Amino acid sequence: MEKEIKRNVSLTGDIKFTGLRLKEPMHTAAGFLGVKEALRHGFKEMGIVRSMKALLEMNQEDGFRCPSCAWPVPEHPSKIAEYCENGAKALADEATSEHIGAEFFSKHSVEELSQRSDFELNKLGRVIEPMVLRSGKVHYEPIAWQEAYDLISEELHQLKDPNEAIFYTSGRSSNEAAFLYGMFARALGTNNMPDCSNMCHESSGVALSSTLGIGKGSVKLDDLYGAEIVLVVGQNPGTNHPRMLSALEKCKKNGGKIVSINPLAETGLVHFKNPQNVSDMLGSGQAMADIHLPVRINEDIALAKLILKKLVALDSKNSNVLDHEFIVDNVDGYDSILADLARYDVESLQRRTGVSMRKIDQTVQLLAENSKIVICWAMGLTQHKNAVECIQEYVNILLLKGALGKPFAGTCPVRGHSNVQGDRSVGIMHYVNKTLNAKIKEHLKFNPPTEPGYDTVKAIEAMHEKKAKVFVCLGGNFLMAASDTKYTAEAIQNCSLTVQISTKLNRSHLVTGKTALLLPTFGRSEKDEKKGELQFLTMESSTGKVRQSRGLLKPTSEHIKSEPEIIAMLAHTYFKGGHAVDWKALGEDYNLIRSYIDKTVKGFDKTSERSKGFGYYLPNNVRERDFRMLPNGKAQLTLNSLPDHNLKPDELLLMTIRSHDQFNTTIYGLNDRYRGVHNERRVVFMNTEDMEQFNLKKLDVVNLHSEYDDIQRTAEQFLVIPYEIPKGNMAAYFPETNLLVPHNQFADKSQTPISKSIKVTVEKVG
Repeated sequence: MEKEIKRNVSLTGDIKFTGLRLKEPMHTAAGFLGVKEALRHGFKEMGIVRSMKALLEMNQEDGFRCPSCAWPVPEHPSKIAEYCENGAKALADEATSEHIGAEFFSKHSVEELSQRSDFELNKLGRVIEPMVLRSGKVHYEPIAWQEAYDLISEELHQLKDPNEAIFYTSGRSSNEAAFLYGMFARALGTNNMPDCSNMCHESSGVALSSTLGIGKGSVKLDDLYGAEIVLVVGQNPGTNHPRMLSALEKCKKNGGKIVSINPLAETGLVHFKNPQNVSDMLGSGQAMADIHLPVRINEDIALAKLILKKLVALDSKNSNVLDHEFIVDNVDGYDSILADLARYDVESLQRRTGVSMRKIDQTVQLLAENSKIVICWAMGLTQHKNAVECIQEYVNILLLKGALGKPFAGTCPVRGHSNVQGDRSVGIMHYVNKTLNAKIKEHLKFNPPTEPGYDTVKAIEAMHEKKAKVFVCLGGNFLMAASDTKYTAEAIQNCSLTVQISTKLNRSHLVTGKTALLLPTFGRSEKDEKKGELQFLTMESSTGKVRQSRGLLKPTSEHIKSEPEIIAMLAHTYFKGGHAVDWKALGEDYNLIRSYIDKTVKGFDKTSERSKGFGYYLPNNVRERDFRMLPNGKAQLTLNSLPDHNLKPDELLLMTIRSHDQFNTTIYGLNDRYRGVHNERRVVFMNTEDMEQFNLKKLDVVNLHSEYDDIQRTAEQFLVIPYEIPKGNMAAYFPETNLLVPHNQFADKSQTPISKSIKVTVEKVG
């Protein structure tokens, strides 16, 4: 029997400071500097000609969809620059001319590579041929594609139960790839399909499904333009979804008001210079947030209740404040919520929020006088123990104002990766959808499993407990995206086989099962030809529109394959060509995949044709004010409790955040220029009063500790930066601080990690 060798790999890389330079936080987002940075990244990674060729086609009618966020493209996009700095960086990152293959891996072991930072790993470039890390070895070696399919197939056939296999999906995948992937998992016999939404917007899906009947937002892009009030809650659009700022700018110019609700005053919501508008660029730009409410971390329920309580009080004097006609016709639970609000004291709610009563009253007055209201949010709401209730409390505001199912009003959960919403729509889910199962049985001619599978949290636990043995990842950087990095690493290393379908190297390719496969795939911008025909893929935006994406660049290598082809050939190999589904044919003609999507997935219809140009919207019951699927046929008001973190005297609440030079776990650079941080990521932002309390000075080195269930977790070596953040709160970048998030501390009902409200202590080093 071969002796098992445990590879000595690092979860963090060599921890070292990289030369912090501090400047004053910026007050204006985008502008000439944003254009300069976008082009600098592109020219450096791709060259001038190739970079401009691709940028001019990104998000255009017959071009390819941005590989970054899921913000929708307007009906009449800019012909030369329908992208933001983040999108340009994402394109440069995936289409880089740097690459690594067999020769590189023969020189560098996974142990050595793991000492590099996540930034350094990403900068190595594209993987250009399939590689295998065999059991007991520390170097990846080249492997033929068919041999890789055979290896995976053999491991899957050896499982005693299909539920010993886990199929994880990243939000970068297309609808076609995600559909095939989900159908292969079901044909194998498992619903173990965790995906990245489990870690970000699962809370939104749960909250919206139970209150409004659909787990998606209700607004279209044009609704933002005409909204009278937009609440931007727990979100930093200037860094994470910069094209959203253009929509908010139109809202402002149409007379709308923006209210920012966030512990940090983020630059993008202070001032914006639209790089698509010459007059904006040359002029002073657009002031954005009319009101900023610096709410304490995870005190959104207290804030929303206070706003509701004041709106109800105003309505008692003037019955036009709330939309009583909408409430009577469409809403359930009105008397109960009035009774619930009566239990709370205005002053105690205000003290919890940390926001001045003056600013709260200004916000209430805006909401009282207007009814075209959009509420946007992101992970600042979704990643708390009570995340589902946080979202429900904001939905209560919309329901009482009748701000749903009409123009310029509604819900807008702003999704992260470019097709995370589409993945779920086409069947990537760990739970059982009986309607979908019936359609699969009817049209794909096999019986899908009827028991729920693992979400991300349960998948990690199953691997840790050795209940799962094969782990397949369709994109992403699972190790660094998940909570509790050390525990997750131990779980992955328990697997007999891990498979990564990826474009570039990341830490998940170094912390692996006993045997590991690295299968290189196309980027969004690359041409995908099958039998001489140029294929296209489809994605779904945050607003539920399905659109085509067609790459135009020559693929990085002739030895890489598309995601649909990889999945199709794996299924073909596993079933040895003897299955009701002709998997191989699906990998060769994506129109066939879309025909199956149309037959089996709710709302999809004639997708190959209708997704052309600027696509089509999927059905959305909220837009029609149709709540028949909910109790009593009405939208549901909810009663939500205030959180109690039970903080000890030496504990603070930490939220993880992105820098301006990253997207999700991908690190493009070491700067966070909007916050004034340059050439460093190992920093923690603190309130000056907290620094004084714990005897800390600017640039002191600290370790951060979290303790849950008598287990202490530590993230080492961070530089303290004084910052404008509520007292008792801190912020630091992920994935560096994911080490602190316990795997078993997550949102009720959605099981999304508590990455935005971690109890921590600070230890001064030296």
